[in-house]
Amino acid sequence: MISILLQNLQFKAFHGLYAEEKVLGNVFEVNLTVKYQPEILPIINIEQTINYQNLFDIVARRMNVATELLETLVTSISNDIETSFPFIENIEISITKKNPPIKGFNGSVAVSFEKIITKE
Repeated sequence: MISILLQNLQFKAFHGLYAEEKVLGNVFEVNLTVKYQPEILPIINIEQTINYQNLFDIVARRMNVATELLETLVTSISNDIETSFPFIENIEISITKKNPPIKGFNGSVAVSFEKIITKE
């Protein structure tokens, strides 16, 4: 099994329920792991694997669409990746909101999603 990881991706975006989040935005961190079983080994060219630039483009495109819930974001990104790469077997994605607007809160919040894709 091969794992492709995109780690600590930083985005300034406008996700959230509250009006101030939609105006001020926030910093979000995305971590993504995509797993698949290659048809042949060793992998010697990019056509035999998943180009991480393509994965980044999917994530970046979706992070630019303001969304109220992080749960919506992680599942939408997962669906877009699965559609683009139907041979993948597992997707793990987490999105962290660095400074949530919670009174008295000092830290971050995150939502994580994992999907195991079964082939029929």
